[in-house]
Amino acid sequence: MEPKHPSPEQTASLKALWQEAFGDTDAFIDSFFRIGYSPRRCMCIAEGTSAAAAAYWLDGSLEGRKVAYIYAVATAKAYRNRGLCRRLLNAIHETLAAQGYRCSVLVPDGSALAGMYAGMGYRFFGGMTELSVTAGAQAVPLSPVSPEEYMLLRRQYLPKGGIVQEGRSLDFLASYASFCAGADFLLAYQTENNTFRGIELLGNAAAAPGILAALGWERGTFRIPGSEPFAMWHPLTEDSPAPAYLGHAFD
Repeated sequence: MEPKHPSPEQTASLKALWQEAFGDTDAFIDSFFRIGYSPRRCMCIAEGTSAAAAAYWLDGSLEGRKVAYIYAVATAKAYRNRGLCRRLLNAIHETLAAQGYRCSVLVPDGSALAGMYAGMGYRFFGGMTELSVTAGAQAVPLSPVSPEEYMLLRRQYLPKGGIVQEGRSLDFLASYASFCAGADFLLAYQTENNTFRGIELLGNAAAAPGILAALGWERGTFRIPGSEPFAMWHPLTEDSPAPAYLGHAFD
């Protein structure tokens, strides 16, 4: 049971592990495997064709240098507490370093996992704040933008040290999110189950109430760059730049 890139025969097992670990819908999982997945950006530990642990990564960049966002790290319930996650991530780190990545980043789900990742050399960076907002009396002017327009605008709005997430990352985000821009803000958002979620609001955060009014929602949440611990990073080379912000966790 050594960490390896998966074979086509293991795809069904990887999806089953994902569903067990995260409880996502088949539609969401299928969308990731159709858009964001590549066996070259996945490693798993398997017994036969059954995945015991797996993790994926999506490409990003920081100051023109390659960054890997490690995503959906999971161990099957029957195989937990055997050190598989540490073995898997160590193998991924070696693979990424050999391919020229300068650092890896991930988003821990809770303090227990954050402690585990800290034991592997990860440290928190930057931060995120989630705002609960009620619609304002006055709508702000905004316009829908295409994923391609969003990509170009986001580079302008990213905080210094922000990780650029484009390519397959943008394609996957666009499969479930919408994009709009105003005079001094840029927003990626999702509406599902009668809820509004601002996945990332860059620029003028004070525009949030007016955005809800413009889009016809009474209340919603918005993620903005902030101080709450969110993402962690692990340098893969001695000259790895330290990131300051990760916006899209695809959660």
